[in-house]
Amino acid sequence: MNLLTPVQTRTMKAAVVTGAGRLRIEEVPLPQPGAGQLRVRLEGCGVCASNLTPWAGPEWMQFPTEPGGLGHEGWGVVDAVGENVLNIAVGDRVASLGQHAYATHDLADENAVVRLPAEFDGQPFPGEPLGCALNIFKRSEIVAGQTVAIVGIGFLGALLTQLCVAAGGHVIALSRRPFSLDLARRSGARETILLDDHWQIIERVKRLTKGRFCDRVIEAVGKQWPLDLAAELTRERGRLIVAGYHQDGPRQINMQLWNWRGLDIVNAHERDPAIYIAGIRDAIAAIRAGRLDPLPLYTHRFPLERLDDALNMTRDRPDGFVKALVVFP
Repeated sequence: MNLLTPVQTRTMKAAVVTGAGRLRIEEVPLPQPGAGQLRVRLEGCGVCASNLTPWAGPEWMQFPTEPGGLGHEGWGVVDAVGENVLNIAVGDRVASLGQHAYATHDLADENAVVRLPAEFDGQPFPGEPLGCALNIFKRSEIVAGQTVAIVGIGFLGALLTQLCVAAGGHVIALSRRPFSLDLARRSGARETILLDDHWQIIERVKRLTKGRFCDRVIEAVGKQWPLDLAAELTRERGRLIVAGYHQDGPRQINMQLWNWRGLDIVNAHERDPAIYIAGIRDAIAAIRAGRLDPLPLYTHRFPLERLDDALNMTRDRPDGFVKALVVFP
């Protein structure tokens, strides 16, 4: 095993969720990479909205979590590698798909990290959601001149707004928060609509599109009503892309509408780590090309000891909030 510097400590700090809305910071043994693995000394980890369901303490959730568990948007510097690691070296700065990144260190397989270019030094890089945005965009098949509605302008929706505008799409952004609509306008959205009255929204989009509705509609909220609305906004033979995280309960769909309009339905969630890695590489290329700029979207930063505040803010989404990061000195 190669080390960046002699290890001065055999322990690390890690967050452990002990119950609904409760956590503690523990000092735990520093993990050692096995064959094909590496260890990342983390600089930070993005806080994902998918954490909110386990944070709320559903019946199926088991507490306490593993140290660092739930964190999966980490980035940092490799400080140790195991045997048979061929393409990543100690000292490389990487984005990682490790699953215990609410901690100062995390392990990952070599094929679950992406080396970051030198011009990104000093910048946060939560690779998993950035790669997710690029994969959703790719499966949406946006081309210049299309009308694209994006339902939900959080971090993911804001990234997709940038990507769709850069591709020449005419974006209609929908959000319940005026702040998010202002953000979408700054990102190039042609129209913004407050998510309030279902039928008034439909009538407004109908007028904006001269009765045709939208070529592409990306649902990025993860709730029943926005999913229903997204289908109503999709034109005949249009494409409805489900990007929201629908894991808090079952959903119903209006199959009569979907069937009559002949909609193409894309569930844009991926589970293959190789596809996530490809998306992260695409995100790096998009940032370098100027098609994507996530830096203004990292609105709040917290130390590990305040992970509970970061999760609560991600849940409550106060004015001015887009994305929380846990960062380490």
